[in-house]
Amino acid sequence: MMNHTEAAAGHTGRWAWGHYSFFVCLIVLTGVTFDQALKFWLLHDFDLAAKGPVALLPVFDLVLVWNRGISYGLFQQDSNLGRYLLIALTTVVSIGLWIWSVRAETRFLALALALIIGGAIGNGIDRALYGAVVDYAHFHVGSFSWYVFNLADVWIVAGVVGLFYDGFKSGPISAAK
Repeated sequence: MMNHTEAAAGHTGRWAWGHYSFFVCLIVLTGVTFDQALKFWLLHDFDLAAKGPVALLPVFDLVLVWNRGISYGLFQQDSNLGRYLLIALTTVVSIGLWIWSVRAETRFLALALALIIGGAIGNGIDRALYGAVVDYAHFHVGSFSWYVFNLADVWIVAGVVGLFYDGFKSGPISAAK
């Protein structure tokens, strides 16, 4: 029979596969598939580049923006070195989030991490294929204009909101473990 210390060491020593890993893989693959399929359709079948901005609703347009930076267009990278550094950063962060998901104790936490991983991989694929992230969704109301984003960004934001919720729900003691 394992004592408390041995059980804790076994839990924290996991890094490759955990209780929710199949679930995380399923969510990541689903998210990446939807993200990449929509981007492929917008670029190649719908030909958003040739059509220019397309108003779908009074507050929502499809518009093609090539984001060579990170969120909100920060840290724009116009060189291949910058592009490859962002791909490497995405890979390292995704691996770290995967390890965290392996140790997740709730399905909700695993879901939040899976959404972030799926979004990061989706945008990472764009950088590898096109040299920039494909952004296309633009919300605006009157003179207010939200930044242009994509489905992978939605996954990331939803995952981060989930992490905040999980952290507040669990309390400071749980977060310090």
